[in-house]
Amino acid sequence: VQLQASGGGLVQAGGSLRLSCKASGITFSTRTMAWYRQAPGEQRDLVAEITGGGSTNYADSVKGRFTISRDNVKRTVNLQMDSLKPEDTAVYYCTTLVPGQRVWGQGTQVTVSS
Repeated sequence: VQLQASGGGLVQAGGSLRLSCKASGITFSTRTMAWYRQAPGEQRDLVAEITGGGSTNYADSVKGRFTISRDNVKRTVNLQMDSLKPEDTAVYYCTTLVPGQRVWGQGTQVTVSS
């Protein structure tokens, strides 16, 4: 199983970024996919998740600003981040559950300047 994330970077407050994660080695269309983030000195927390059927769940801190989506043909899960705030600065990780373990991508840095 491999999860390859991309799309992070540096953006000013109020700006937008789009993260993408390409999955291989799993039956993608039926799996719940999620984005977590981890700021320095903090725990890794759920940002958003999407089921195989397209149902979504968001952390309260990002509701109305972030949108998670998936493309089962391209085997990708995306996170559109709008109205970014400095407190969104973190390393963002793509993840999914496979039997026996949670698999993580390599993480992509998002930095929001004030």
